[in-house]
Amino acid sequence: MNVPLNIDLAGKTAVVTGGGGILCSCMARALAACGAKVAILDLKAESAQAVADEIIKEGGTAMGLAANVLDKASLEEARNAISAKFGPCDILINGAGGNNPKGTTAKEFATKEDLLNPVEGQRSFFDLDPEGISFVFNLNFIGTLLPTQVFAADMAKRDGGTIINISSMNAFRPLTKIPAYSGAKAAISNFTMWLATHMAKVGIRVNAIAPGFFLTNQNRTLLTNEDGSLTPRGNTILSHTPMGRFGEPEDLLGTLLWLVDEKASGFVNGAVIPVDGGFAAFSGV
Repeated sequence: MNVPLNIDLAGKTAVVTGGGGILCSCMARALAACGAKVAILDLKAESAQAVADEIIKEGGTAMGLAANVLDKASLEEARNAISAKFGPCDILINGAGGNNPKGTTAKEFATKEDLLNPVEGQRSFFDLDPEGISFVFNLNFIGTLLPTQVFAADMAKRDGGTIINISSMNAFRPLTKIPAYSGAKAAISNFTMWLATHMAKVGIRVNAIAPGFFLTNQNRTLLTNEDGSLTPRGNTILSHTPMGRFGEPEDLLGTLLWLVDEKASGFVNGAVIPVDGGFAAFSGV
């Protein structure tokens, strides 16, 4: 794999949660290409192993493990297996996350007509399921907190390490229809700053990447039609992205490698870096 920055991660152990996904699998491959031993964690063992196999085929060192970021015992079991094979974690990428339809409204705006004449199957703000909201918050926030508790303890004992959380453009400017996901990602950005402060005296740097709009398995049907054309929401997003395109997974790698390299970003701590094609900078006019 070609990487945009040539950094030396030889001897480092990296753990990537949500590593079976499109974006985090690309990050895992980049870390391995720079010499890190990479553990890919995913809810599905086969997804994690597929990424590990790809890294090994490319000449890197990797292992794939099933782990549930909402189950501390599952994470501890994964940590023990990783430590036994690769040594303790030096780099943690908290990439697991996602949304849920039960935390999503059918329309962008509430109207009196929709309230007076509700349509079956169209979820308004007033119909949002608390369990769906909780699921989204837990998956994103608790799913970042628990892996940090499990893997950062070894970092703190050794006085050093790097944590990168995955926030979102939603954290800066909440998108319509997805209040739970927007709020959860805002919590990730806030937690990143809190954790950076809390861990500073034990030598752990904590930063976050806030991707803009990338086509992934989770959002592809929301942004594109079966023929590849844009949906109305996809058109709206691109019209508000000055660079006029969706991101590619490789667009994240320069920021990722800069943040994990102590020589390049050793004094960067508590930052949330947008990688969004200018979306956060555009006012719409």
